[in-house]
Amino acid sequence: MKLLDTGKDVLLKEANAILHVMEGLDETFELMVEAIEACEGRVVLTGIGKSGLIAKKISSTLSSIGTPSLYLHPADSLHGDLGMVQKSDLIFIVSNSGESEEIIKILPWVKRMGIYTLVFSGNNQSTIARYGDLVLTVKVDEACPFNIVPTSSTTAMLALGDALAIVLMRKRNFQREDFALLHPGGALGRRLILTVEDLMHTEDSIPKVYDDMLMKDVIYEVSSKRLGMAGVFNREGELLGIITDGDLRRALERYDNMLERQAKDVMVGNPKGIERRALAAYALKRMEQYAITSLFVYDESDGKHPIGIIHIHDLLRAKIV
Repeated sequence: MKLLDTGKDVLLKEANAILHVMEGLDETFELMVEAIEACEGRVVLTGIGKSGLIAKKISSTLSSIGTPSLYLHPADSLHGDLGMVQKSDLIFIVSNSGESEEIIKILPWVKRMGIYTLVFSGNNQSTIARYGDLVLTVKVDEACPFNIVPTSSTTAMLALGDALAIVLMRKRNFQREDFALLHPGGALGRRLILTVEDLMHTEDSIPKVYDDMLMKDVIYEVSSKRLGMAGVFNREGELLGIITDGDLRRALERYDNMLERQAKDVMVGNPKGIERRALAAYALKRMEQYAITSLFVYDESDGKHPIGIIHIHDLLRAKIV
């Protein structure tokens, strides 16, 4: 058989293994979801070898959707790490054979503590399966030609763990915003957590000129604040307009004595703004909508006296773009 055909055959076998597990799902799956949801402590995953790697992934996925979870190495648990497990926790064992010696050794302690136990196993008559309160059988043929290398079994258990997590998300009405709160370092987290208020320039860092100021002074303010623009205010502090680098170039073409003109002669009225609690991602969308690079920031109760300004460079630095 050609190498490519062999690769496709492996993928087909693993895909069929997932379908086989799906067709065999029963109410035990629902009971597992409910048990995880009802857990007052943490979901403690354990497994060894390749099953241990799957257990780590399931634990990580559960934690990422707001279900406190940790991975307990069964060998380390025999030398003190069982102290991490509390009676309010739930033990979740992943073991294809169901006869892993390191796990079997901790099971009497688990039962003595009265800790509820979930099991993924390829053998529902195994020692580990008999200890489980809820057992999902994941019995599939491996994709390797000798039916011994963990391939289809680990793939199926991984997919089944994902299914538990996603159903749990829907049951809890877990939203994108909830996910972002648990992933503040990721791109999604930044886009769904950071607000305009978090990034805006305030007080003396706002480029600010008055409508009766001469343009030579306006140019100094635009240059010194390094945002490529300045807001034009009246003496009562109300925002009247904006002057950008582009407006300065156009004014040079329009007026022979541009430096002696006042700011109100050059400004563009009704500059765009945004509310301070708006998401930074929305500020980016608004800038793109109007093909501009900055927005004045207001309190929701006052649309005349900006409290800050946000520039597209602020969004770039925060990796919102």
